[in-house]
Amino acid sequence: MSETQRNRKRKSAGGDYIVQGSILAAAAMISKIIGVVYRIPLTNILRDEGNGYYGYAYQVYAFALMLSSLSLPTAVSKLVSARRALNQQKNAFRAFVGSLVFASVVGLVIAVTIFFGAGVISEHMMKAPLSVYALKVLAPGLFIVAVMAVLRGYFQGLGTMIPTAVSQVIEQIVNAVVSIAGASVLFGMGTRLGNETGEDLLGPAYGAAGGTLGTVTGALTGLIFLLFVLWMFRGGIRKRLRHDRTKKTETYSHILKVLLLTAVPVVFSTAIYNINQIIDLTVFNHVMDAQGYAESEYIALQGIYTGKYDPLINVPMAIPNALCTSLVPSLTMVVMTKQRKKVHYQIDQILRLTTILTIPSCVGFLVLASPLMVLLYNDPSATPANLLMLGAVVIVLYGWASITNSVLHGLNYMSSPAKHAAIALVVHLAVFVVMLVVFRMNVYALPASNIVFALTMCYLNQRKIRKVCGFKMNFGHLFIKPLIASAIMGVITFLIHWGLDTLIGGRVIPTVTAIVVAIIIYVILILKMGTLSEEDMLALPMGARLLRASRRLHLMPEESSD
Repeated sequence: MSETQRNRKRKSAGGDYIVQGSILAAAAMISKIIGVVYRIPLTNILRDEGNGYYGYAYQVYAFALMLSSLSLPTAVSKLVSARRALNQQKNAFRAFVGSLVFASVVGLVIAVTIFFGAGVISEHMMKAPLSVYALKVLAPGLFIVAVMAVLRGYFQGLGTMIPTAVSQVIEQIVNAVVSIAGASVLFGMGTRLGNETGEDLLGPAYGAAGGTLGTVTGALTGLIFLLFVLWMFRGGIRKRLRHDRTKKTETYSHILKVLLLTAVPVVFSTAIYNINQIIDLTVFNHVMDAQGYAESEYIALQGIYTGKYDPLINVPMAIPNALCTSLVPSLTMVVMTKQRKKVHYQIDQILRLTTILTIPSCVGFLVLASPLMVLLYNDPSATPANLLMLGAVVIVLYGWASITNSVLHGLNYMSSPAKHAAIALVVHLAVFVVMLVVFRMNVYALPASNIVFALTMCYLNQRKIRKVCGFKMNFGHLFIKPLIASAIMGVITFLIHWGLDTLIGGRVIPTVTAIVVAIIIYVILILKMGTLSEEDMLALPMGARLLRASRRLHLMPEESSD
């Protein structure tokens, strides 16, 4: 098959969203890795108590961010891509402008509210009064990210993830540098002030505030970059607007209405994901306090969960999240053009890619939980490693839930994920309280109850998808081969790490070598087992080259002649 035929086949399969999603996934992975790396010195600076305050403030910030902006990239990209599918360029741009004004107003209001309400939130809601400093520092970032979210959504609606991808990496680099510097300086200031006032935890609280300074500075840098890209795009935007022959121009009031109808269900479902974490932390603190634990004890446990467990779990989660971002505008355009077979193909392809990527991550964390904690945080204690092993399956379940959420959004069933998340939240909270109060699972109740939440979401979403578009999921096709390949990879990885640790020892060589070998083995197994089809390979960036290389290495069967 010629290169042109391959490209045509890939395009006909709707593979461009995979290319764009892969670009965004690569940037997200880089950002997450930077996040894990800089959290190592940051965690050492803040210690478990400081990480607890940082985690509290960041959960509130994440919830406020959800209200002001997290739904906007999805909503704006959906609005823009739907109008582009009908070749309405002027209306697509008006959707962007209207969204930008809306986000600016909402972002400013929420930022001011959080800044002046930080004291009440930290003292009465979170039962962690000293987290007020970090929360006040984070507040201005809510306005910045709201504006940035609309810009990202606009570029995604235009079919390019590159501005979003680059801005994420720039944002994270600046975040890392400023967070470490800010935490170091302010921790020292807080410690000196604490010695004078008799408040032992003032150093960690100030240090947490310094760490959050990087979040705001990084967001501001990312926004400046996106504004620069928009300025560079101005010529092409003007050209498209001049050539647009749309007779009916949408009013901004109509655009606002559509934006709200699109964004509110996404906000609600995202809100439940975020409020889930906030409620968990709040309930955890109150129960631990009632069970006789000192504040420093449960703050430290919370610091392990938010400072060591969460960052690692979120690294592989970046891949399905990036695929979600590219899937919504692509699936929206396919639905608008009423291509049912293509809808089913995209859903099947995105679900297969999700399981292929998340299952080995889960197994890897199960096998290397303790070595990873030692490598990254020099922490050989049992609690962090046990948390990672218990919560590893969350990667698969949350990835599945996120993808199916996006599928429903792309199918124009915007409210379904929100309804499902509300049901899952109720189930999750009931189980969480039982785990804490009856079984006294302590900090382990946090990841265990998240498993229940994600399982409920996966079941409800999958049932709805089958009902509305007729897509039937083949569990064996989607799960069995990645699971077998991951299990073999896990056994070999364990043996390699055990052997090197016995012969050489040390923190770095056994763990890093085991990870590299694990990746190579898994890729070989996945290709040999035929889990990735030719169409899947061609849908990837440089897919034709990857396919040829795989065939030269005899990792995939030769294409049969027609």
